[in-house]
Amino acid sequence: MLSRKGIIPEEYVLTRLAEDVPDPARYRARERRARFVGKSGTCNVAHKNIREQGRFLQDVFTTLVDLKWPHTLVIFTMTFLCSWLLFGMTWWLIAFAHGDLDHSTQLRAGGSREAGEEEAGGFVPCVTSIHSFTSAFLFSIEVQVTIGFGGRMVTEECPAAILMLIVQNIVGLVINAIMLGCIFMKTAQAHRRAETLIFSKHAVIALREGRLCFMLRVGDLRKSMIISATIRMQVVKKTTSLEGEVVPLNQIDVQMENPVGGSNIFLVSPLIIYHVIDKNSPLYDISPQHLNHHEDLEVIVILEGVVETTGITTQARTSYLADEILWGQRFVPIVAEEDGRYSVDYSKFGNTVRVPTPSCTARQLEEDRSIIDSIPLSPKSTSRKRSFRLKPKFTITDEPS
Repeated sequence: MLSRKGIIPEEYVLTRLAEDVPDPARYRARERRARFVGKSGTCNVAHKNIREQGRFLQDVFTTLVDLKWPHTLVIFTMTFLCSWLLFGMTWWLIAFAHGDLDHSTQLRAGGSREAGEEEAGGFVPCVTSIHSFTSAFLFSIEVQVTIGFGGRMVTEECPAAILMLIVQNIVGLVINAIMLGCIFMKTAQAHRRAETLIFSKHAVIALREGRLCFMLRVGDLRKSMIISATIRMQVVKKTTSLEGEVVPLNQIDVQMENPVGGSNIFLVSPLIIYHVIDKNSPLYDISPQHLNHHEDLEVIVILEGVVETTGITTQARTSYLADEILWGQRFVPIVAEEDGRYSVDYSKFGNTVRVPTPSCTARQLEEDRSIIDSIPLSPKSTSRKRSFRLKPKFTITDEPS
């Protein structure tokens, strides 16, 4: 626009536009590490070149449950339509073999049902009122769905028709059980409950009881509890063994601690789960300089438990990359006592505040404990307590003797 008005020469504008185009090779080295587990809990793994595809058909029910909703609904509809068409064709063949279709044609040409029956000498069809494939298809739907309008029915004339009636009822029950069970399992999947289990967006590393700890916050938005909830953590990073074997995704279990102790947690209110960084921790040599997007480090947190209302085991997952770990910060309190009950302010769920923390690794801190003495530690509690001054309602005086 400026070049059109003659304010800036056109060749200068084109030169500046060319300079503003980012060079792909220039920023290629700064690409962020690919996640192994997404923030929402989805696993970022693509399965390719699977040769034995037939293994999925050996477990048809699980395969149907794992499908997406559009595919499941298409299979649900096509299964019933195909079964109705298949048995409709079978009923049409039975009527054709017995001569029911020819007799129905004669009845239509005779003008009345009574005259046709007298002319045919008391002919009894296998299925009444079967005139064409359309009527056979309608009868197939009536049998499998057990509608029974009353216009068509099976007679005792053909044993094959009675046998086919039994077979279609059994097949229809099996199809109903599989399809309805699949729909129920898809609507009651465990990961639906995991949508209300939340983790803090960032994890923090700070001092707790004189030791560096990796901390995160977890909470449950529903009032219904997660029974026997357990939480565990894994560190995923690229490692090389002593023999030179490269393991691109080495999963290392990490011991977690929680405020109530033990492996189970009582997730009624949000809890701060922490891991003490000691000599057995894979984070033993991590310093603030390592917490950037270049570092090959990912911390995976897994929360498991039983849903109180349904009894189904659920699992919630999240992960933290190196640049999502904040050094020298801790979470702000969000639980307060109001009107005789505890309230949780979820607007501050992921808020953190800076605290004095040494900028060294846990190894260096363990070797030189004098580093903590040089850090001005914050007071244990910053909350103010109200002081009440009580005035005596009576006075005690000595009685005169």
